[in-house]
Amino acid sequence: MKRIIPFFMLAFASMFIYSCDNSDDVVEVPANDIVLQMRDVTGTFTANNGFKISQGLAIANTDAILVYRNTNSNTSNGAVWQLIPKTYYLDDVNNLPVGRELDYNFDFTSQDVQIRTEANFNQSSQITTGEIAQYLTNQTFRIIILPADPNKNSTLNYNDYNAVIKYYNIDESKVIKTTVN
Repeated sequence: MKRIIPFFMLAFASMFIYSCDNSDDVVEVPANDIVLQMRDVTGTFTANNGFKISQGLAIANTDAILVYRNTNSNTSNGAVWQLIPKTYYLDDVNNLPVGRELDYNFDFTSQDVQIRTEANFNQSSQITTGEIAQYLTNQTFRIIILPADPNKNSTLNYNDYNAVIKYYNIDESKVIKTTVN
């Protein structure tokens, strides 16, 4: 019997040694601890609005903003979201400047987000009807407000809209939709 007791003690001690492995230190943070807001805003860029669309929002000073443009805004195809800022190099067309570039950009304060187009040409007169329809008319943008959270992974590829939606566990059915004139 004296010979069996050391084996039982060894087995008993090894159970505790094995359970103290540090490889399971990953802490899961419930998705509902972070309140994300998403809003779709649709508007047309014109000379009258300075080629800007503004959306009022209440944003904490520590929050971050992502803005994606639906590249299929004026089509019946499904949404394809592309992170802005983004530059488009327009085709060379007779009687229009060569090397035209159209940029989508945005900035934000704690009260609003402003989305704008900027160009190295006159957007009012040096753009084709097709380009106006494709890039300026009835454009839809998705604004995502990300509360500052030091526990979130900074290596996330924010260019990949689907990766952002999955990572932050965003429910797209709860998007608020707004049209700006």
